[in-house]
Amino acid sequence: MKNTDVLIIGGSAAGMVTAVTGKSHWPEKDFILVKKQKDMMVPCGIPYIFGTLGSSEKNLMPVDAIMQKNGITSLVDEAVEINTNNKVVSFASGEKIAYQKLVIATGSTPVKPKWLLGADLENVFVIPKDRDYLDDMKSKLGQAKNIAVIGAGFIGVELSDELTKHGYKVTLIEKLPHILNLAFDIEIAEKIHEMLAQRGVNIIVGKGISQVHGAGKVEAIELEDGQKMEMDAVVLSIGYKPNTELAKKSGIYIDEDNFIAVDEYMRTHVKDVFAVGDCAQKRDFVTRSRVSTMLASTACAEARIAGMNLFNLNVVKTFSGTIAIYSTAIGDTGFGTAGVTELRAEQEGIATVTGLFEGINRHPGNLPDTHLQIVKLIAAKNSGVIIGGEAIGGAETGELTNVIGLAIQNRMSVNSFLTMQIGTHPCLTASPAAYPLVKAAEIIAIKILKNMKEQ
Repeated sequence: MKNTDVLIIGGSAAGMVTAVTGKSHWPEKDFILVKKQKDMMVPCGIPYIFGTLGSSEKNLMPVDAIMQKNGITSLVDEAVEINTNNKVVSFASGEKIAYQKLVIATGSTPVKPKWLLGADLENVFVIPKDRDYLDDMKSKLGQAKNIAVIGAGFIGVELSDELTKHGYKVTLIEKLPHILNLAFDIEIAEKIHEMLAQRGVNIIVGKGISQVHGAGKVEAIELEDGQKMEMDAVVLSIGYKPNTELAKKSGIYIDEDNFIAVDEYMRTHVKDVFAVGDCAQKRDFVTRSRVSTMLASTACAEARIAGMNLFNLNVVKTFSGTIAIYSTAIGDTGFGTAGVTELRAEQEGIATVTGLFEGINRHPGNLPDTHLQIVKLIAAKNSGVIIGGEAIGGAETGELTNVIGLAIQNRMSVNSFLTMQIGTHPCLTASPAAYPLVKAAEIIAIKILKNMKEQ
């Protein structure tokens, strides 16, 4: 039986970052990372293997090389039992590994709903982080012409765009009122909808799928209103469920939503056992409600917290909830969101004031590659604290969204943006006289001032 100081189950982003962070903070400790598959996919890059990248080979994380570089042992095996009393994990190969600290990073699995008739027909696919499955899926899609993508979250939107670029006729179907409904307010979502439609994706919102028809293989889909559409393949992109069966059968506490319950140090209810990534419980940073956010960026933040706190709690290094910072791109246009939307804040009973500023990302606007830039900030009405934001622009949008996320995390107010010092350059940013974060904050400040005068 092997022995190690730290055993990590799971080799995707959360497991890998826990190992590297942990080893850098506790270099004298032995670390073993066990992953179920030899080749680990870059999770956020999966849609692009169907278009831009062209193959899964170009979307692999060099986990083994990173582990070797950091002095961490990497194994390929599957954990089948955790004995928390004896601190031993048993694996499918028959191997047993004893540990001092255990980190569970078992990730998530795509949902294939039992209620969907025809979900088991040939050419009905999900999108797992499994290279063999995805290679097989890509091969089978080679014979298709009409593809339905069910679910217009980030993966559904990105996959639809990539498949369309590859020459498929794609129909994107979303049951909610607009695409990316949980991430963007309607005025931003409508712009993304329009752009995606212009790029050739047929988009249907406000109704879901009820059945997949076919004699052994996909032939058509039927929507909730009875409309039938001929299809050669269906891709289900309607969410993921946490992989927590191993933890559950090992007596580790699982919450009502089937996530492993953790505290702000990523510790479970069992001593010396941590959980990070998609399998771990999440709370919203602003509302404190439990949420099912599954993001590689969130997973890596949790992993860093766990790694730093493995053997000694650092009371200022805690995970205080997910800010849900998302970004994506359609062509050369980036879209980003952080924190809560205006709609979500309303549902949670938070009174808000918003500011939306439209400008351009260069100065002067005659420079090459100048792009429309829109920023919406959402502030709590009574305090002026920023609780959410959304952005559209060029390639800078991802980092602009990260700045909004940092403001939320540090509970910055509108006044902080009004007094912020910025560095600008004609080829890199918007004008200092029309910097979008500042201008959106100004709009909020004026609204707050007006409300105060009216009271």
